[in-house]
Amino acid sequence: MPILQLMETAGNAVATAVIDQFGWGRPVSVLAGPGNNGGDAFVAARLLRERGCDVEIFAGTTDRYTGAAAASAQAWGSDVRLLRDFRTGPDTLIVDGLFGAGLSRPVDGEFARTVEIANASRAPILAIDIPSGIDGNTGEIRGAAMRAALTVTFFRPKPGHLLLPGRAHCGEIRIADIGISSDVLARIEPTTFANEPALWHARLLAPSDTHHKYDRGHTVVLSGGASHGGAARLSAMAALRGGAGLVTVASPASGLLVNATHLDAIMLKRCDEEGDLRALAEDRRLNAYVLGPGFGVGEKARASAGVILKAGRALVLDADGLTSFQDVQRALFEREGAGPLVLTPHDGEFARLFPDLAGLPSKLDRARLASRRADAIVVLKGGDTVIAAPDGRAAINENGSPALATAGTGDVLTGLIAAQLANGVPAFEAACAAVWIHACAASGFGTGLIAEDLPRLVPRVLATLHQER
Repeated sequence: MPILQLMETAGNAVATAVIDQFGWGRPVSVLAGPGNNGGDAFVAARLLRERGCDVEIFAGTTDRYTGAAAASAQAWGSDVRLLRDFRTGPDTLIVDGLFGAGLSRPVDGEFARTVEIANASRAPILAIDIPSGIDGNTGEIRGAAMRAALTVTFFRPKPGHLLLPGRAHCGEIRIADIGISSDVLARIEPTTFANEPALWHARLLAPSDTHHKYDRGHTVVLSGGASHGGAARLSAMAALRGGAGLVTVASPASGLLVNATHLDAIMLKRCDEEGDLRALAEDRRLNAYVLGPGFGVGEKARASAGVILKAGRALVLDADGLTSFQDVQRALFEREGAGPLVLTPHDGEFARLFPDLAGLPSKLDRARLASRRADAIVVLKGGDTVIAAPDGRAAINENGSPALATAGTGDVLTGLIAAQLANGVPAFEAACAAVWIHACAASGFGTGLIAEDLPRLVPRVLATLHQER
């Protein structure tokens, strides 16, 4: 398609969004950068003026434009004010067309000053493609960045729309159809996805009249001692609510009575020695394990992980389980056995396991490289959780909830992942589904959420997913 045609369609999508969202009632200041994003801005300005809006356009210079952007600037046909003259107030609407998703250098000079004036004005900002100053690949702020109320982008979102801090600068995101056929995805073969049900829904084990509990798998959660069993119990309850047919907490003798006091539908098994765990792992019906929450750091955790993986069982390794390998990473990365492994670090745990990767600016790159090195699914947690697979696939979670920033919610997530693994869902899809379900359940509760609330919120999310199947 000719670039000018795409630019016209993109500018029309922006102008339409302005009218739909903000109406005709306020003056519009359009900021045009030096590239094709600026060309889109000129088209939007012209179409808004044709629809009766009071429009001014500000640009660095008009002699920098080339190709389609130059044609769009010429079609504006009226005065262009310089960015250095840009002033505004809260009653104006700002259309940000300075820089798009391809930004490769920090925003500085008069562009940075323009961004600061726009943000300080408290005027609503509509960003074209992505707020200026946000790296479209990483979500990083490059120099200075617009804070938009609405972002209109084209064809598909970019990673920078979903990764923090970029996502926090985008406001509402609208995806505009500008005539690019979805068939091009088959040629592009993307490996980065938004984590949403379309990515994994077909892999979930759907309820069936012919199923019994053993068809849904059996999750085993390894517990710490008497005073450290709470995290394991959270994981176990999440696994049961998340769809595992059976759940057992494998507990040292010192923790049996305490765990028994809190658990009913979840079974208990004494597990003091490595031989006890080996006997459990030899039972093929016990097919998914959780190790780490409240378990304790050290050799016992490392040995337990080895037993589970060597037996070919799926393992979700979290918390103390991750920290136990911080000085002996190779023992985990070069492990024996073929059991699927899912690692669920937050940033601190990630830095302990992958110290040389922790400083990389791109969260996608950090998760992908770690996944390849560990030959495991890596769930790099946060408000923009990234799930990465060794084959290069990565998903960015976009329904994260601030309600999850409370103790114990990570333990619930490990249980939800283990439930999907017990159901036989492939490890990447299991992790993606669990992360989404976890966040969706939290969003349905809101302020005041504690970890104990989460497992009982999960069935409603699952019921909705299965109804939509």
